[in-house]
Amino acid sequence: MERYQLIERSIIKTYRKVIWRRFVRALNDYDMIQEGDKIAVCISGGKDSMLLAKCMQEIQRHGKMHFDLDFIVMDPGYTSINRQRIIDNAKLLNIPIHMFESPIFDVVDQQEKNPCYVCARMRRGYLYKEAKLRGCNKIALGHHFDDVIETILMSMLYAGEYKTMMPKLHSQNFEGMELIRPLYLVKEQDIIAWSRLNDLHFLQCACHFTEMTHNDHEDKSKRKLVKKIIADLRKDYENIDINLFRSVHNVNLTTIIGYRMTNDDRIHHFLEHYDDIKSEE
Repeated sequence: MERYQLIERSIIKTYRKVIWRRFVRALNDYDMIQEGDKIAVCISGGKDSMLLAKCMQEIQRHGKMHFDLDFIVMDPGYTSINRQRIIDNAKLLNIPIHMFESPIFDVVDQQEKNPCYVCARMRRGYLYKEAKLRGCNKIALGHHFDDVIETILMSMLYAGEYKTMMPKLHSQNFEGMELIRPLYLVKEQDIIAWSRLNDLHFLQCACHFTEMTHNDHEDKSKRKLVKKIIADLRKDYENIDINLFRSVHNVNLTTIIGYRMTNDDRIHHFLEHYDDIKSEE
C-alpha cells in the first residue's frame, strides 16, 4: 500500500470518530454539497487545508452525489522553499494541484495596520476569481471548529458584536459563487494529531510580515490571545468550547438588546416589540 493510501486510511479508520464523522456531519448538517457542483478546494499548504483536500477526495469517492473537485493553490509570494514544500506535500498526498500566482505578499508588506486582515481579504478575492475562471461554483476553505469559536469570542471582545464564522456563504462580489467550510466541526487538536501520526510537515503562516516580525506579531496576535483564554477556561470547565459553539445555534432574540437582519444595516431594538412580548426573568 502506498504511503498516501495509509494516510487516507488513517482518516477513515484511526480518526473516523473525531475527523471523518465530523467532516461528513458538517457537510450534511449545513447542506454544503449539491449534485453537479464543481468545488475549488483551496490549499494554503498548512495542515488544515491539506486535510480538507484528503477528506474531499474521500467523500467524492464514497459519497452519494456526483461532483467535481479542483485543487487550487495560490502562491502569494512564497519563498522558493515554502513553494516547493507545498508541491512536495501535494505529491506525497496524491493531491493533483493547480498553482497560480498573485502579488498579495508584496501588497501586504506595505500595510502598517491590520496586515493579516488585508491579506485574508485579498486571498479570498483571488481565490474566488481563479475558481470562477476554472468553472467552479464553490470554494472550500480549511477553517475548523477552533477557528469558529475563536471568532465568536473575538467578535465580542474586539468588535463589540455577536457573530460567528458561518459554515457557508454566498459571495457578494462573485455572482453564483459560494464558500463552504467542511471542517467546521473538526477540532484543531485532532488535525494536529493526524498530521503527527503520519509524520507530515506542513507550512505555518509563511507571509513576509510574520517572517520579519515573528515574535512581536505572535505576541500581539488577538487570535492567539483568545485561543489562550479558551484553553484557560477549559481547565475549569471542559465543555466551554462546545457551549461557545452551541450559543450561536441557540440565540434567544427576546433577550437581545439589538440585532441586524440579512441585507439590512438598520439596528433593530428590543423596544420595537417590547409590548408585544410577555417574558419573565
